[in-house]
Amino acid sequence: MGDGGTTPSILDLGPQALIVARLAEEVGEEQLDAVTPCPEYAVRHLLGHLAGLATAFRDAGRKDFGATTDTDPTSRLPDVTPGWRAELPKVLGELAEAWRDPAAWTGETRAGGVDLPGEIAGIVAADELVVHGWDLARATGRPYAPDAAALNAAYAMLAPTAGDPDRGIFGPAVPVPEGAPLLDRVIGLSGRDPGWGAGG
Repeated sequence: MGDGGTTPSILDLGPQALIVARLAEEVGEEQLDAVTPCPEYAVRHLLGHLAGLATAFRDAGRKDFGATTDTDPTSRLPDVTPGWRAELPKVLGELAEAWRDPAAWTGETRAGGVDLPGEIAGIVAADELVVHGWDLARATGRPYAPDAAALNAAYAMLAPTAGDPDRGIFGPAVPVPEGAPLLDRVIGLSGRDPGWGAGG
């Protein structure tokens, strides 16, 4: 993304963070226990995961290391807190603001207990927001159109891993038809079936 490692390209995570915040705002209390495309996650767990990853990547962008950046997100089942409706949009906004600072995209940082270049961490954050935004929209029956820049960044990150047998947290890619929409290709590359629906 950068030009010889001197000036990183900065992706504005704000539009995608806002899309996710608006999806979360529309979640009804009766939907918190609904299933999602994430195995073992109900909507409440997905929302808790979104809050946790937003906090972790906010602090990764700030280079503010500690428990939020050092904890493996798979170490426990996340859940919503009593104040999640106010807290989630707040931390999503803070995430976006942290990554508007060019310094966030330089040097090394840490998220989920993994050290990685800031430039890569920012793209991982975009991918997380795109894919989990889709998860939330599908689980709650909402339309979903992710931010185009974030979607393109997610595809650029995931596409090279399509044939990698050791895909870590992503799991095996789900094949999608040739010429499928870019969102479907990203979702397939994330190990999800783009045709997933809560009712079937």
